[in-house]
Order: sequence, then C-alpha cells, then structure tokens
Amino acid sequence: MMIIVKINQVFFFMKRVTNGNRLPYTIVSRKEWMFKLVGSEPFEIKNPDNNNEIVAKCEIIINACLGFTYEYILYVNGKQFKTFREKQSKIMRAWHFDLKNDENDGNDDDTKEKKQFRVVLEKDTLDVWVNGQKKETTNEFGDSEGTEITFDLTDEYNGCIKTISSGDKRKGMIYVLEVNGRPVEEMEPEESKSS
Repeated sequence: MMIIVKINQVFFFMKRVTNGNRLPYTIVSRKEWMFKLVGSEPFEIKNPDNNNEIVAKCEIIINACLGFTYEYILYVNGKQFKTFREKQSKIMRAWHFDLKNDENDGNDDDTKEKKQFRVVLEKDTLDVWVNGQKKETTNEFGDSEGTEITFDLTDEYNGCIKTISSGDKRKGMIYVLEVNGRPVEEMEPEESKSS
C-alpha cells in the first residue's frame, strides 16, 4: 500500500501496487501489503525544504461497503478533506498559470519554453508562495483604494497582488494578480471545473 502526494499536494492512494510503475510523485508513506483491508492509515506531509517540519497530519480511513467495495475518506489536520479545503479557500487565494519565455529570439511561439507557476496568497499573514517557496514581498499602499504586494517570480518575471475593496461587506476584498503588468485569472475550485 502506498500513499503518494505530488508536490502541489494532490493525493493518490494506491492499494496492492505490484507492477512497479515509476511515478513522478513523492511517496510520503509506504507499507507492504497487509491482510487487513479496512481501518485507518495515518501519515504526515513534511516540508520539502525542512524535513523536520510537519506541514499537515493526514489520515485515510477505509470502510467496507456492500460486496467488495470500499469507501475512502481523507482527513487533513483532523478535518474531513472537503471541510479542510473550504476553510483553506477562505484564508487563501491561488493562481495557477503558464508563462512563455518572452525573449525575442525569432523562434515560433510553439518552440518557446513554458514555465508553470502557482502563486498563493495567505490573506491572514499576507505571505506569498510561488511554486511552494515563500517569497520576500514589499507591501505598499497603491494608487487605488487598496494595497499592492510586490515580489519576484523569477529574475525575468515580477508579480504584484493588488488588494482592492469591493465596496460590499459580503464580498470583502478583491485580489488581482498581475505578472509584468498583465492580469492573471484566479484559479477556480476543482469542483466547479468538473461539473
């Protein structure tokens, strides 16, 4: 049995893996095959930069259903995954996008190298994370009614998150990410993409 987590925290749970396939993921827990098919399997997700720091304590609960079917429930920090995700979406904003290398070297757009970025803003601390790495930021009052958080994505890309009041108490603040002065769309929750 293996519990596999990709760097951007996508979870896979594999039971009775015998084919030896190579997967581009980080294995956070691996146990040999057990005769017990139901129960719970706790595991921890550690910070890739500091292996002693635990980022999340997780548990997969396996319940037997009718016949030979099983139900798998993932808990993260003591909360069911759906509840944990809803709480995280309230305190964080995320953008996931690709950028092509802007160097004008005469190549076609298809041959330009794409770089993937995932930018996450923690609203309570105003920390900015780019591809899992915390970035140094500069916070300033902007020309509009809000603030601007500036940071470097890479040597050639600069990011700016603008915080603007929506004017509506229920909506709260509006967060806009700009990369080299161009706006980037906010990432939609995965449930809305699949429906």
